[in-house]
Amino acid sequence: MTNALSTLLETVDVILADGATGTNLFNMGLQSGDAPELWNVDAPDKIRALYQGSVDAGSDLFLTNTFGGTSARLKLHDAQNRVTELNRIGAELGREVADKAGRPIVVAGSVGPTGEIMEPVGSLSHAEAVEMFHEQAEALKAGGADVLWLETISAPEEFRAAAEAFALADMPWCGTMSFDTAGRTMMGVTSSDLAMIVETLPNPPVAFGANCGTGASDILRTVLGFAAQGSERPLISKGNAGIPKYVDGHIHYDGTPELMGQYAVMARDAGATIIGGCCGTMPAHLRKMREALDSSQRGDRPTLDQITSALGPFTSASDGTGDEAAPERRTRRRRRA
Repeated sequence: MTNALSTLLETVDVILADGATGTNLFNMGLQSGDAPELWNVDAPDKIRALYQGSVDAGSDLFLTNTFGGTSARLKLHDAQNRVTELNRIGAELGREVADKAGRPIVVAGSVGPTGEIMEPVGSLSHAEAVEMFHEQAEALKAGGADVLWLETISAPEEFRAAAEAFALADMPWCGTMSFDTAGRTMMGVTSSDLAMIVETLPNPPVAFGANCGTGASDILRTVLGFAAQGSERPLISKGNAGIPKYVDGHIHYDGTPELMGQYAVMARDAGATIIGGCCGTMPAHLRKMREALDSSQRGDRPTLDQITSALGPFTSASDGTGDEAAPERRTRRRRRA
């Protein structure tokens, strides 16, 4: 399938994605508990500024402000009937910024988890999940998104439902899971599991990988796990800017722009083709990531010791792919910060 992302992948060595949505919007005045998606209508200039900040910092791709754009997530804010409006406008604002950039910029329609637990563990059926994701996908398509971007997923059932929905919308897509539980997702998926899941899909993603999770070191270990499976699909690494710490009543991420520059180079050398930041990552981080990628030659695949020496220790002893038992399944609602 020919699309803007595939075209860009053919012409550049590495794609710099964007940084955090929540962190940057909180800095603009978003309050905890508010739905960022409502700002697509209520504060469009701030959403344009969010997108523009990534483009000005050197990003080749940015995600729309639609992470919680399914009816299940919007229902928490009594906005379940505004799925089409909020997602379409979120994509339209992105299209507006991208088309004025003077260089190729990919607008990726962000699709986060529904926040519900799917059968057989929970009550959300496959058909209901497909319907939710399809509704969101069609709205992002109508708004001009180049590609759909499934992110922060933990359950394979939800990953498969989204893939089916995106096929119904006839849209290319990328997909990432969050490996935040000793190298596994909250539902026990490992990096090798995801690599295998991707290859079993009738409608596989253009690229796949990891986002969010814990620190920069951990996500690179996960990327190495993807690479070890020998997949020929482009890999995505969208890690947090360090480790979150609670300082003076606020969540602060301790990753400096310089650290994120090192992370970007090591992510590329580990095998990632699309590299960005997640929670805590701001334009200052992205500028250093762009600078580091542009000024360094591709190197050998980093070892685990080299990763921890440069970026700090792993938060768990294992990447989740060994013989130890999977962590107990947990449930919680979360939003990408």
